[in-house]
Amino acid sequence: MASRYWVVSLPVQSSASSLWSRLQDSISKNSFDTPLYRFNTPDLRVGTLDSLLALCDDLLKSNNFVEGVSNKIKRQIEDLERISGGESTALTVDGVPVDSYLTRFAWDEAKYPTMSPLREIVDSIHVQVAKIEDDLKVRVAEYNNVRSQLNAINRKQSGSLAVRDLSNLVKPEDLVISEHLLTLLAVVPKYSQKDWLSSYETLTTYVVPRSSKKLHEDNEYALYTVTLFGRVADNFRTNAREKGFQVRDFEYSPEAQEGRKQDLERLLQDQETLRASLLQWCYTCYGE
Repeated sequence: MASRYWVVSLPVQSSASSLWSRLQDSISKNSFDTPLYRFNTPDLRVGTLDSLLALCDDLLKSNNFVEGVSNKIKRQIEDLERISGGESTALTVDGVPVDSYLTRFAWDEAKYPTMSPLREIVDSIHVQVAKIEDDLKVRVAEYNNVRSQLNAINRKQSGSLAVRDLSNLVKPEDLVISEHLLTLLAVVPKYSQKDWLSSYETLTTYVVPRSSKKLHEDNEYALYTVTLFGRVADNFRTNAREKGFQVRDFEYSPEAQEGRKQDLERLLQDQETLRASLLQWCYTCYGE
């Protein structure tokens, strides 16, 4: 369970050290097991009272913005780790655990010079976080684009016979392709297989008798071949569609099949590369 902290600001009457001592004494008397940490902040150039009041209004917006971007990055880390099946690495800020960063906070003078007006410091933080948010959108979009392409390929390979890629189900010996003869692939509803076997030879003329062979079956459909004269193929498609049979367009091509395999391997590699890169980037930017 994540730790919760209260940030308390108290008016200094004599000195900050004496106020800190009195606070420690008071808390220890009422809640001896409550740890206290001094949040050391330098003297900042706040400007005039009017500018400070105006800045207070903007600080609320900036705080919500920075918190929102931080939560986006955290959720992205959790999503990426969940996809990979791993456990999230502990989040850090400036290379140390979040709790340690809060309880041992030290102002980064090099990044946020105290000589700069407070308005400039707040604006620089806002600009930096806005750039991180823009970069996050670009990187996530690139990663999701590759994932979408992979999902589309997986749907084609694992969907029903009515929509899936048939190249890994059909072998060269299943097809007859010659000057006059042609083999078509028909997707037949499971409950209509008897109807197909009894009628496919009569859907048009010049169908080779007993040429239909079942190649595959899923939960909804069965895939059959049928050999006929090429000149009647269009007529066969039309008549088959009227009876509820779908003739799939298919051309056996070892080169195309090998190309699809290489595309799949490339996308899988790209996905893992982008995932690892995005994850590392998220960890780094969360710490900033």
